[in-house]
Amino acid sequence: MYKALALDLDGTTLVGEDLPPANAAALRRAAQAGMHVIVATARWIQMAERVAREVGVDGPAIACSGAQVRVLSSGQDVFDLRLPTAFTNELYELCNSQRCIATVTVGEDVFLKLDGEPDASLMSDEMTWVPQLALQSENLPRIAAIQGSKICEIIKQELQPKYADTVNVFDSIGPTGKLILTITAKGADKGSALQAACSHLSIQPEEVVAFGDAENDLAMFRAAGLGVAMGQAEDDLKAAADYVTLPNDQDGVAVAVNRLLDTGQLP
Repeated sequence: MYKALALDLDGTTLVGEDLPPANAAALRRAAQAGMHVIVATARWIQMAERVAREVGVDGPAIACSGAQVRVLSSGQDVFDLRLPTAFTNELYELCNSQRCIATVTVGEDVFLKLDGEPDASLMSDEMTWVPQLALQSENLPRIAAIQGSKICEIIKQELQPKYADTVNVFDSIGPTGKLILTITAKGADKGSALQAACSHLSIQPEEVVAFGDAENDLAMFRAAGLGVAMGQAEDDLKAAADYVTLPNDQDGVAVAVNRLLDTGQLP
């Protein structure tokens, strides 16, 4: 019997920035039935907190693509891995020299490097625009998310091979549907984070149903007892999943969760 749901946000539980009513209702139903609901996002912890609050849960949440697990009820981090200093230096130099959109999560802050100051009303409270990224030696980033075809190609061709033993580089899909390069320290992935969340809850990862739509969800699928891919996901993710539900804009999470609650299984 499954005891928990682990749900990616962008492209899975959310449509754009919004939590569809059907998904919210299904997750509340799961929580009321005694299941743990674990938000698992590539974005920062405040985003995970907002969605968890909307659903009405306060257990462990996975943020920064698995670099952080925070118990929302206490504010305690039970898993926290940071990017290495040498890699961060090179990444920042590259971002500062190239046109790109770079979002880095450092402590409780989210720094947005963008050419030209954005409209502050479009940014969440935890975000700060910076014209250049600067290393904070005592507070390294948990994750960097990079957009821009040229810089992403450079990172994959030059930095990824050089730091293959210490850094993860994944393709993920942002809220606008565009490709984002997601970068974390080796060992910081949604699978390892799910294991840490399960340890806190005193359950086994095999008792979890994981939902996702992108490459950085594969580790979560491998750790969980059941992997559910969204209908619009790439073929390799669907092949790795145990079940494929409807696309995220067709309430795919709600359809699968309700079927699981009604029957105890997914075909």
